[in-house]
Amino acid sequence: MDIVEYLREDGSSPFGRWFDRLDAKAAAKVAVARIKLAAGHFGNVKPVGDGVSEYRIDHGPGYRVYFGQDGTHLILLLVGGDKSTQPRDIGEAKALWQDYKRRKKAK
Repeated sequence: MDIVEYLREDGSSPFGRWFDRLDAKAAAKVAVARIKLAAGHFGNVKPVGDGVSEYRIDHGPGYRVYFGQDGTHLILLLVGGDKSTQPRDIGEAKALWQDYKRRKKAK
C-alpha cells in the first residue's frame, strides 16, 4: 500500500511538520507505524469519523497518526499528535481530508 503525506496548496505537510519535531525514539515508533500501515496492518487503528482514522502508538504521551484511505492503494497521512491534543488533531485531520477530496474532485 502506498503511504503519502497530505500537502497543503502551498506544498507544506502538517504531518511532516509534526514528525520533524519528534525526538529520535518517538520518530522511530512513528516510522514503524508507517511501515505497518504500508503492509496493511491495521490492528491499532480506529475510525474517528468522516473518513479519517487514527493509528494509536503506545509510546510516550500516546502518539496518534491521523490518515484517510483513498481506494485500496493509498493512505494519506494528515496530521500527528498525542492524547493531549486529540480533539484538536481529529478536527484538523477531518478538515484536511475534506480539502484533499475537494481538490482531487476539482482536477
